[in-house]
Amino acid sequence: MSAPIQKSGAKTRAETQVVTANRLDDGVVVYLDPKGGWTPRLDHAAPLSGPAALAAGLDAGKRAEAQQIVVESYAIDVAREPAGLRPLRLREQIRAFGPTILPDPSAAAGA
Repeated sequence: MSAPIQKSGAKTRAETQVVTANRLDDGVVVYLDPKGGWTPRLDHAAPLSGPAALAAGLDAGKRAEAQQIVVESYAIDVAREPAGLRPLRLREQIRAFGPTILPDPSAAAGA
């Protein structure tokens, strides 16, 4: 069964987190990967469990910010599911998987 979406005011942390940020040169959402690099694919992100792993991941994010690779790195709660990692907050699901609406094709045509 899929883990429920967390409310924005939730105080508890999930068992697993990943570190996310936006790449400075193009604004793309990225995730810290197991090798310490950054990937736009959530399924390639490094799942972090426990305080030490989370602290190390956040430190890697701060170093990448100092090197001007990414901006605004932070940890997000994720669920480990058979299909892969899934963010628990709706905001992070939208960042990971795209907008919740489709573009209106008539707007592009000037209608």
